[in-house]
Amino acid sequence: MSLSSFTRNPQADVRVLKMNEEKFTLKEIFTHKTSTHEFQIHWTRLGDPSKPALVLIHGFPWSSIVWQDLASALDTRYCIYLYDHPGFGQSPQTRRHGDNESDLDPTLILRAEASAALFKHWNLSKPAHVVAHDNGGLVSLRLFVEHGLKFASLCLINVVAIGPFGSPFFQLVANNQSIFQALPASFIAGLARSYIKTATHRPLGSQTEDLLVQQWQEHGSQGPARFLQDIVQAHHRAIGEVEAQYPRVGGQIPVKIIWGKNDSWIPSERASALSDALNARELVFLEDAGHLVQYDQPSKLASEITRWLTMHEQ
Repeated sequence: MSLSSFTRNPQADVRVLKMNEEKFTLKEIFTHKTSTHEFQIHWTRLGDPSKPALVLIHGFPWSSIVWQDLASALDTRYCIYLYDHPGFGQSPQTRRHGDNESDLDPTLILRAEASAALFKHWNLSKPAHVVAHDNGGLVSLRLFVEHGLKFASLCLINVVAIGPFGSPFFQLVANNQSIFQALPASFIAGLARSYIKTATHRPLGSQTEDLLVQQWQEHGSQGPARFLQDIVQAHHRAIGEVEAQYPRVGGQIPVKIIWGKNDSWIPSERASALSDALNARELVFLEDAGHLVQYDQPSKLASEITRWLTMHEQ
């Protein structure tokens, strides 16, 4: 499939996703149990297993759906692994043993622990290339610096990985959590939709927007309360112990940062600071792209990542 076929066409977005619904179904289920928690992760693998492995890690408030265009562009050259973090998309929330409650995970330690177990379950013969978006970036960095996973390369796209964290909206929700929790589910679902609308530089097609919001709807796979929970934990994020280890990352693996220049969620200055902290080899800004680069500039994103991966094939 040619990269040019991914020129942005909002009205065609949903047709492409529906045509590939079977292809991108997360058919595999991995369960990981610790002394305190149980994680269940839905995942799938695309392409020839003999090809180099490429793992795509999503963030909040997304799921593996956001990688479908990129995976379609690359699955003839790479063996692509997609998964939904616990509490996102098709994967149920992390549970503590002995009750039905889910934990806040502001530093994403639990999310990284579950991802590390999944990587080990795959038992890859060679280190994978990793591409991460949003707070999937923090997860990928924890995998490398704390869990000792080896990567062939790391590409970070508009990631949450360097402070300060949160936003005025996150602060409002965190400081008034009980009030927001008392609101009707339909109201919170509306907040989720409004928030997601601000993630792109260009308007999303209405049906694509519906697909992205679906998990946070009242009868969605996660629901409105889960959306609020992730906002609250993001506001309380503190990762100084991880950031202190960033300088050694770029010295051990090749790192590239791609940033939608029109990101209204995370300013582009944060990309430069992260690039310096990680000793990244490349920092690329994409024009006319917001936080959700996958939908604003799918063709340019695929081209940038293809070039990067080709440079670092083992």
